[in-house]
Amino acid sequence: MKTSIANWGNYPVLQANEKKFSSVRELTLHVRGNDQLIARGNGRSYGDASLAEVVCTTLKFNKFLSFDKTLGILECEAGLMLDKILEVIIPAGWFLPVTPGTKFITVGGAVASDVHGKNHHVDGCFCKYVSEMDVLTASGEVFTTSREINPDLFKATVGGMGLTGVITRVQFHLKPITTAYIKQKKIKASGIEEIISLFEQYNQYTYSVAWIDCLKGGKGFGRSILMLGEHAQPGDLNDIQRKAPLKVPSPRKLNLPFFLPSFLLNNLTVSLFNFFFYHKMTKKVVDNVIPYEPFFYPLDAVTNWNRGYGKNGFVQYQFVIPLERKDGLIALLEKISKDGHASFLAVLKVFGEDNSFISFPMKGFTLAMDFPVHDKLFSFLDELDEMVIAMGGRIYLSKDARMKPSSFIRGYANADEFLEIVKKYNPGKFNSLLSQRLELTS
Repeated sequence: MKTSIANWGNYPVLQANEKKFSSVRELTLHVRGNDQLIARGNGRSYGDASLAEVVCTTLKFNKFLSFDKTLGILECEAGLMLDKILEVIIPAGWFLPVTPGTKFITVGGAVASDVHGKNHHVDGCFCKYVSEMDVLTASGEVFTTSREINPDLFKATVGGMGLTGVITRVQFHLKPITTAYIKQKKIKASGIEEIISLFEQYNQYTYSVAWIDCLKGGKGFGRSILMLGEHAQPGDLNDIQRKAPLKVPSPRKLNLPFFLPSFLLNNLTVSLFNFFFYHKMTKKVVDNVIPYEPFFYPLDAVTNWNRGYGKNGFVQYQFVIPLERKDGLIALLEKISKDGHASFLAVLKVFGEDNSFISFPMKGFTLAMDFPVHDKLFSFLDELDEMVIAMGGRIYLSKDARMKPSSFIRGYANADEFLEIVKKYNPGKFNSLLSQRLELTS
């Protein structure tokens, strides 16, 4: 029986057969019993990388396998979500080595996207800390893989969008912490030149990210708020926090129970939102100590916040360009501002060096923006693609739902070798809307 599914952007939507499994044996039967399928976790990627006519959901394959509390090594099934991991590891004095902006993703999804966070310039991507994993390939055989064992499968699975097979087991290293709090510094920047300078000035901070106003032109073009953070030490906490430094009260949850009307999203409403968001911070610099959740996962406090973009859905467009192309970042922001495509959420970060085979990050500037879907959007994003690729940059596959095949080939230097490895382990079995659209699988 088919059901309507979509990922977090609610675009595209398709009818699919959803297969569930709670053991490798059940998974193997699904793989052997279907001509084509793709693994899908919690559906929190924005695009179509885990959408297909047959999807194999990993959410019931979600057990902890081992946790070495002394060395900080965790082993689990691939359907385990980060929120459940945090509940276990934080009281033991550990944290995720890298986390994206939501905790509601699976470990398998974190590997398939090789997710990055606010600390990429210091710590790299998630899979840097993966020591070993198991992958069930198209033949039905499960391969244990690492940087030393079946290394080609390992490097193509990391950031490979599930196209080498279904990840079943992951072992990775954690980061030690002494509290569940973040020592945060927020700094207002009056424009694009200042925010770039602030990133350079504060590059020693472990965590850094900036909200940026992509619509504001003229004076105040590129105005931003830089948010910096370090894991707080016990001495940084107040008396109440110090009583239970590794325990944080559950945040109060809000819910958006229905889709908002699409007409609410326009340049006027976004401009007003940006104005008030920027000016509600009345001081130039604010220092405070906050729980980890509002620092790493501010949007998780609103269940179903994606409904705010209306029933037509939205796409999150994220690019990276080399660090020396500051002029390119300014040119891209100028185009976005001039064309007036409204984005409530616009996040600017600086990536560090990355030696991953097919993963998204490179040393440079990365900007992520949410755009509601409408008739003129995709032609505009095609123009942005051309600018990004011409600057030596690329587009993030995990958030893509419309890029052309040529943009992938030109943007990812190892694309041809990646496709050869995919063909070796996956002769057409694992297919998604993304892989078909980008001509990555037959």
